[in-house]
Amino acid sequence: MEDTRDILLFSYGTLQLESVQRSSFGRRLEGESDAMTGYTQTLVEITDPDVLAASGERFHPIVSPSDDPSDAVAGTVFRISAEELAAADRYEVADYRRVQVRLASGRDAWVYVKA
Repeated sequence: MEDTRDILLFSYGTLQLESVQRSSFGRRLEGESDAMTGYTQTLVEITDPDVLAASGERFHPIVSPSDDPSDAVAGTVFRISAEELAAADRYEVADYRRVQVRLASGRDAWVYVKA
């Protein structure tokens, strides 16, 4: 079966780290800069030992919708497979939920926001 990478995933946080990509997807992802508008970024404390081991960071960025449409969160958009999207779901802790957003570039991508 062919591994088609036709799903867009936007990351503003640790999914941009090569260590997280290699442990979650088994490869380094290639991506392009983009942004999600109408969101603001804060930090959340991570306690999951597997996530801590992969990221090496106790506090991870997390985004929430903003009342100001000029707010924006910069990051990277990656083209991944359905299997890799499932791996990203396993990596993200319960503080996050996956939603689809329209990026500044006009592309629609999955992103993890505050649950």
